[in-house]
Amino acid sequence: MTRTDTPAIPTPGCTACDELGRLVAASWGTAPAAEHAGRWLVAVDGSPGSLQAASMAAQLTAADPQAGVDLVHVVAWLVKEAAEVELPRRGWHVSADARALMDDAGIAWRLHVRMGDAAEQIVALARELGSRGIVIGSRGLTATESLLLGSVAYKVVHLGRVPVLLVPPTGLADGA
Repeated sequence: MTRTDTPAIPTPGCTACDELGRLVAASWGTAPAAEHAGRWLVAVDGSPGSLQAASMAAQLTAADPQAGVDLVHVVAWLVKEAAEVELPRRGWHVSADARALMDDAGIAWRLHVRMGDAAEQIVALARELGSRGIVIGSRGLTATESLLLGSVAYKVVHLGRVPVLLVPPTGLADGA
């Protein structure tokens, strides 16, 4: 795909910069920005596990037609020059399948893209939005692997002050 074939990314409805003037947050969505409280926050990273988490959040939300979902993608630190283009681009593209899933289910969504430590940013956003809880995919690591490799889901469980729903990888939930 050439650069001219890349679909345009819509302009975010809301952005924030740090003290250096670097873009550190951007948001878009189909849900009103002021109506976040009580919605599920779903961490998305483009992996099959995060799509499973989005699917679970859609199921939880389907019973309440007034509800919506907040999607969050966190990008590791970028230099100022890269952040302006890369932060929105990465978040928009990585979340495409989760956004499509919400659109297909008729669920209003907002996408929040943040820069920094993933677990810290997810937990901070849940607090800021007054989220009902956080839905996050698990990679299915053993306790030792999580300790050695680190796990965003593990950190979110321990840092979070709202309920955290861990969605296991396909095959683990049915005992396979």
